[in-house]
Formats: sequence, structure tokens, C-alpha cells
Amino acid sequence: MPKYVIEREIPEAGKLSPQQLQAISQTSCGVLQSLGPQIQWLQSYVTDNKIYCVYIAPDEETVRRHAQQGGFPANSIAQVRSVIDPTTAE
Repeated sequence: MPKYVIEREIPEAGKLSPQQLQAISQTSCGVLQSLGPQIQWLQSYVTDNKIYCVYIAPDEETVRRHAQQGGFPANSIAQVRSVIDPTTAE
């Protein structure tokens, strides 16, 4: 199943409290449950003004549906084509 990186522009995301991040996560998980097992949230990276999320989903439309139902921005959705790391150089 394809993997996607979603860029969410959220001003001052890096200043969100643990409680706010928990609430966002709970909302996301609730939407994921309603969409079914075909979409999975792997992890997210919170930076100063953006959150980058990694999802597995059958298509980009499913990722967009999650964002719309959860009330999250999805400023950019990109399908992962390859994964590299330091061992790729070996």
C-alpha cells in the first residue's frame, strides 16, 4: 500500500502543549477509525510552523478525506517513491 507524507501548515505548531497535541491525536484517531483499516497513521514530526505526517493509504483521496473530516490542513500530500538511509550508501 502506498505511503504518503502530508505537510500541514499550522502556525506555531512547535508551541502546542502536550494536551493540545493529545487532543489533535485523538481527533485524528477517531477519524481513522471511521474511515476503516485501509488508512494508517504511522507518525508525525512537529516543527515550528508545520506538522509532517506519514500515512499509509490506498490513495491520495483517502488522505484528503481524513484531513477534511478531522479539520486538519493538508497543504501538500506527496507519495513516497523510495526510502533511503545511510545504509543505502553501502
